[in-house]
Amino acid sequence: MSDSTFPGAGQGPRIVTVLVAAMGGEGGGVLADWLISAAAAQDFPVQSTSVPGVAQRTGATNYYIEIYPVARAELGGAQPVFSLTPNPGDVDIVAASELVEAGRVLQGGFVHPRRTTLVASLHREYAVSEKTAMGDGRYEGQRVVEAAQQLALRAFLFDMRSLAWKHGTVINTVMFGAMAASGALPFSREACEQAIRASGKAVEASLKGFAAGFEHVAGRGAATAAAQDAEARASADARVRALPEPLRAIVGSGLRQVADYQDARYADLYLSRVEALRDIERATGGDFPVTRETARYLALWMSYEDVIRVADLKTRSDRLQRVRQEVGAKAGEPLRLTEYLKPGLDEICSVLPTPAAHWLRRRLGHKANKLNVGLHMRTDTVLGFAMLCGLRALRPLRRRTSRYAAEQAMIERWLDAVRRALAISPRMGYELALCGNLVKGYGETSERGHRNLAGLLDDIQPALAHAPQDPSLDDAAARVRSARAAALDDPEGRTLARALGLAPPEPKSHPIRIVRRKPAG
Repeated sequence: MSDSTFPGAGQGPRIVTVLVAAMGGEGGGVLADWLISAAAAQDFPVQSTSVPGVAQRTGATNYYIEIYPVARAELGGAQPVFSLTPNPGDVDIVAASELVEAGRVLQGGFVHPRRTTLVASLHREYAVSEKTAMGDGRYEGQRVVEAAQQLALRAFLFDMRSLAWKHGTVINTVMFGAMAASGALPFSREACEQAIRASGKAVEASLKGFAAGFEHVAGRGAATAAAQDAEARASADARVRALPEPLRAIVGSGLRQVADYQDARYADLYLSRVEALRDIERATGGDFPVTRETARYLALWMSYEDVIRVADLKTRSDRLQRVRQEVGAKAGEPLRLTEYLKPGLDEICSVLPTPAAHWLRRRLGHKANKLNVGLHMRTDTVLGFAMLCGLRALRPLRRRTSRYAAEQAMIERWLDAVRRALAISPRMGYELALCGNLVKGYGETSERGHRNLAGLLDDIQPALAHAPQDPSLDDAAARVRSARAAALDDPEGRTLARALGLAPPEPKSHPIRIVRRKPAG
């Protein structure tokens, strides 16, 4: 058994069990090979098994290694009996390359508070189910962190991906360094580094990542992180610092986002909207929950994704550098980059002034489906990159576009409802503030969100005319909450229509095109 000594060997050290939970493309198999190589170099009996999954957040891959930390020459011919699979509560060190992967092994019971050392990255790679949710489908990462601190003997949690990118390497190198520094592996740092050298693949970059992970766990990364946090706090805007403490962090993040999206004047508009709501809520006391949630969703809504924003993000140097790091391109090595785009009538109209957009929709609205043509744009070429830069250069003109006018009008309508509700019922104001989560995405997803929010605001208008302390306001707040849940539960809007007593929306037709494949040759 893996948690005991093997038959015939007498009383000796226990088998060291290691479970690596990784995803496709992160080098989990290479990490397992390094562990095996380090053990073999010291003549330790070792066995490794793996359960392959699917790449990139649609499945996980587990690598399980058992090491008996005694040289074969000292065993007198006896052989340890290894297990092929890990047993819950019977693992010495668990390494997870992503936060929810750590949650998965915690949920499986593999981490034991009297035995297991947990090494995990705090970054997120969102699963398909999280991305496709109408609402905020993200898993609650803080729950995983809290569970890790309670269930593990020792937990080393930090953002390994950013550290790997910083050193031009892959996350498995940082994870290996963190495991070595934890002291749970039965060999030294030098033995681990020698295993990396023996592999002969990307040795220098891997050693840099290993050293970064090792030194972070050893405590040398904490001072740098604290200094960076202090610098960020020192650069906060004076108006943000003047806000009540419960609002500063979320409003500060929102301010930076909208300023990056447009300009300082746009950031000033964001702050003015937040401050107006703060002034109303100040009379109610408390931790400003309505203002806080409104500030959260307002920042996201004001930085809606249009073609200008997409082009801006795709041409940023940090994004290009991140792509190079993800594919493992070396400095100076050519990289072929193809962007898959599908612009349509909506995207064209969104960057036109409102009159021009209305005219074009009248002329071409019946051909909207035919105008959605997929494009494969080579942005590693001068022409392709210049086209994105041309779209990015339209940012100063964004305020004149039809999309900007439509978004700002709907934002003001939502904010007006929140302000009016807050003045008569903080509970209803809070429920309406959370309705900002209904509007997100682009294309049909954005249209549905606007339509659902508009229907909900229409329904609540009579309640906003009531006087404070009216008992019916509690019923109105509950109605807003249930309607919001219905809108997030059903992307087609039928559940929301039933909740509000409205006629269900007409189903939209989506033509199916069958393309005959040309014969090869």
